Amino acid sequence: MGQYQHSFEELLSVHKEQFMDIACNFEPLPWMDFWLNPRRLRGSDFLMRWSQGVWSEKRIIEAIHDTTEFFAIPYGPSGTAPKDNIREFELYFENLERAGLGKIKRPDLLIFSSRNRSKVESIIAQNGGLSQLPFIPEEDCSLAMLLEHAILAVECENSLWRARKMPDYATPLRPQKRLGGKLALKKAAVLPTIIIKEEDREPLRQWQRKRRVPLHVWHAFFDIAYGISFDRAEELISEGLTEPTLQIFQAPGGATTKKVIFKHYFHYAYQLGESTREPELAPAFVEDKNGHILPYVTFKGGRLKLSAQILEQLHIMAAKTKA
Repeated sequence: MGQYQHSFEELLSVHKEQFMDIACNFEPLPWMDFWLNPRRLRGSDFLMRWSQGVWSEKRIIEAIHDTTEFFAIPYGPSGTAPKDNIREFELYFENLERAGLGKIKRPDLLIFSSRNRSKVESIIAQNGGLSQLPFIPEEDCSLAMLLEHAILAVECENSLWRARKMPDYATPLRPQKRLGGKLALKKAAVLPTIIIKEEDREPLRQWQRKRRVPLHVWHAFFDIAYGISFDRAEELISEGLTEPTLQIFQAPGGATTKKVIFKHYFHYAYQLGESTREPELAPAFVEDKNGHILPYVTFKGGRLKLSAQILEQLHIMAAKTKA
């Protein structure tokens, strides 16, 4: 569990539940008849994970921009990395490793009021653009100025599920003996949850306390997206309403690690938004220098509309932020 893992591989690590229903919910794709060496085919999962992460984060940013009252920028290392080429994405993380910043932990997005757009864009330009933000320490005065204008920081998660079709989506919470009578579901229940890794809790806790920017976790499914404040998630853990789960993760290189995660029921979250147009799944592939072809699925299009609940929260947060 303590074994070092390159940040690129850690980012694309997947757990065993990540893709368990993809073959059941979507139409067959043209490359499904094309088989590679089974020892190498699992690489498709990681390429698909990359495409899924890029798509879901872009969809959230677009939904924020659609309000015209707020806008968002990618802030964490994964959010500011190149999006169009998996190899360039990997090289970006290698550069972070060489700079000693491979283990940097920052929220994925920062959200601002549109009234401060010119100030924010000026600060970003002075620092070499979005792609350079992870290479600049937050103690730097320019980044401190950027954070002063942020009304909300967001940690993004996503899942390959249609939330409303998950088996226990409509199952009510009931008193559970294992929790001393507290309301919950059976351990094996399959329902929308907002996931936070145990290893991320302390870094995120410290970031929020030090930067004094409210932090939320937003989890996107295909049809719905949910959000929860980091403080509320911590309360659920301390109250014993969310239990730890030991999960096995596998990296693209084949290494496996065991990590504790917390899966917060969507019942305790707010609805962030709803899909007004779902994405298309399209076949794609990468080819290595030896001509080896590896197919995977890309995610394109789709639209998310933010809920009235989160818009109200954003307006309250904006009112508390200095202009």
